[in-house]
Amino acid sequence: MRSGSSCETFLSLRSLGEVGSEAEHMKNPFFVYILTSKKDPQKIYIGKTCDLNKRLNEHNREESPYSKTFAPWTLETYIAFSNEESAINFEKYLKAGSGFAFLKKRLLPI
Repeated sequence: MRSGSSCETFLSLRSLGEVGSEAEHMKNPFFVYILTSKKDPQKIYIGKTCDLNKRLNEHNREESPYSKTFAPWTLETYIAFSNEESAINFEKYLKAGSGFAFLKKRLLPI
């Protein structure tokens, strides 16, 4: 997701079908995602979006200036948030020292 844009697209959450009111609350989630490069698995990309499939395809079509050098990418994990502010804060945390250490220890495969 580019800075200043909003996520107005409705996202289907079939996986939350049995959660009830929480599924309604997460109707338009914001995702923080972690990618690893297939060319160089040591290269990690951390981003946020409201359309995970679209954003991954953009990375793999080399439409992102930073990530195009290391495309193609594999989606390692993602975390859904009910509001954009929480997603932005978590993305910033993962890009900072202790957050990046947490990411490497807990969110990436060994």
